[in-house]
Amino acid sequence: MLRTLFVGVFLSLYILLVGPPLLIYTVITKNPDPIYWAGVKGVMFFVTLVGVKVRVQGIERIPQGTCLFAANHTSAADPPAIVGAIPRRVAILLKESLFRWPIVGQAFQSAHFIPVNRGERESAIASVERATEAMKKGQSFLIYPEGTRSPDGRLQEFKKGAVVMAIKAGVPIVPMVCSGAHRIMGKHSLVIHPGQIVVEFLEPIDASQYSLEARDVLNQRVHDAMAAALPPDQRPIDFPGATPEAKAGSSAKGDANAS
Repeated sequence: MLRTLFVGVFLSLYILLVGPPLLIYTVITKNPDPIYWAGVKGVMFFVTLVGVKVRVQGIERIPQGTCLFAANHTSAADPPAIVGAIPRRVAILLKESLFRWPIVGQAFQSAHFIPVNRGERESAIASVERATEAMKKGQSFLIYPEGTRSPDGRLQEFKKGAVVMAIKAGVPIVPMVCSGAHRIMGKHSLVIHPGQIVVEFLEPIDASQYSLEARDVLNQRVHDAMAAALPPDQRPIDFPGATPEAKAGSSAKGDANAS
């Protein structure tokens, strides 16, 4: 719990110190890069200080040009690792409530992040359309196809918004898998455990070769590619090579105790 308190206190001070000047700079110059990278590097600095290491694999697989990065979501600890691993500025579809945070919300807006109200279907569809239009203009995006955090670290079923965006924008999807984050910080826990998070970029999938009618096929292809690249205890229970549920639970507990 002390690690969480440390990150919370010093990250808040960092935001108060660095945020306002960079917001003013962004408004004047219309350049969101400094505030974006200050946020990413700042969060990763404090996460590293509390004993969380991130190992990145497969950067060479990222194609040039606009991409839609699709990642699994297991923990509050994985967004810093995932965003920090992507070697270019990306925009993100985020919960609308996060944009109400002082300074942070304005920073999200400055970095061209898009708010999503998942409770209202029409509003959510409008947000996806905004993101699609931004991708057509050259803005890469990060999206979590599961739509929410996994309760146990295993990959869940995907919603279709990600592949629809990629098909409409005609951009490649770069699947990403993040393993170990659910052991660093559980879904309903505020405790940060030291350990390692591994982020791997998989082979890109050309969404421009699929029609909207074939979105289910593409969605399953992305899902299965990510499931196959995850460790056995993070694969869906019914996926080949997955660790049985009981063993997965005891394995996770053992790893948490070890850390």
